[in-house]
Amino acid sequence: MIFTLQLKRLGKKKVKEVPFTLNQTPKNLEALLIACAKNQVDAFNTKRTAVNVIGFLTPAQIEEQAHSGKIDFGDITNTNLANQQQAIDNVLLAFKDGLFVVFVDDIEITDLQTPLQLSSDSVIAFIRLTFLVGTYW
Repeated sequence: MIFTLQLKRLGKKKVKEVPFTLNQTPKNLEALLIACAKNQVDAFNTKRTAVNVIGFLTPAQIEEQAHSGKIDFGDITNTNLANQQQAIDNVLLAFKDGLFVVFVDDIEITDLQTPLQLSSDSVIAFIRLTFLVGTYW
C-alpha cells in the first residue's frame, strides 16, 4: 500500500512530501512507526553499501545542488550501518517523550495503540517539535 508522508518542522514553511510504500497496512500507530523505522534503516544501510561508479556531476545536477547551497559528489565517508532495533526503540521513545506528533488525515494520534483506518490516499504527517531552552535573566 502506498501512502503520502508529510515531514514538517515547527517554525519552517517547507513541507517535504514523500511517497511511502508498505507491504501490509499497519493496525495501529506503533506498527506504523516500526514500519517507518525499518524502511528508513533499510534505505540508509543500502545507501551506505552502494558503490558510486559515476564520479562526475552533470550541469543539471550542479544547478539542482546549488539551490540547496552545497555541491558535492555524493561520496559517503561514514560507512557504518544503522541498527534496526535501536532505531525502533529510538522512534518509540521519541514519540512517548513528545519530540514529534503524528497526524493521520488531519487527525492527531496521541496513543501508540490507537487503531488506524488507512487507505491508499491517506496522508500521514510527522511534525517534529522544537523546544526552546534557556533561562530568564
